[in-house]
Amino acid sequence: VQLVESGGGLVQPGGSLRLFCAASGFTFTTYVMSWIRQAPGKGPEWVSTILKTGTTTRYSDSVKGRFIISRDDAKNTVYLQMDSLKPEDTAVYYCVRLGGNWDADYWGQGTQVTVS
Repeated sequence: VQLVESGGGLVQPGGSLRLFCAASGFTFTTYVMSWIRQAPGKGPEWVSTILKTGTTTRYSDSVKGRFIISRDDAKNTVYLQMDSLKPEDTAVYYCVRLGGNWDADYWGQGTQVTVS
C-alpha cells in the first residue's frame, strides 16, 4: 500500500491550495479515504472523509464550507481543495486509508501546508 501526497506549499491567508493523494497497492474503490492534519506541537486532527462511492463526504467544523474532498476512482486519487485558508490551517496534511473498523490503517508521508 502506498499513499503519496502532493500539492502543499506556502500560501497567504485567504488563498487556496489543492492537495493530491495518489494511492496504489490496493483496490482503491473499496476503501473510505480521509485527510488528517497535524499542526506543530499538536496532535493529529481529522479534517475530512469521503466514502467509497464518493457521494458522501464529512468535514470537521473547522474546515466546513472552506474545504472540499473528492476522489477520482479512475485515477486512484483523492483530492482536498482548500479555499479561504487561515493561518490556523498550517499543518502537515496526511492522506489516510480507513480500514474495516474505520481505523486509519495506512498513512501517507504528508505534505506541508503553511498559511502566512
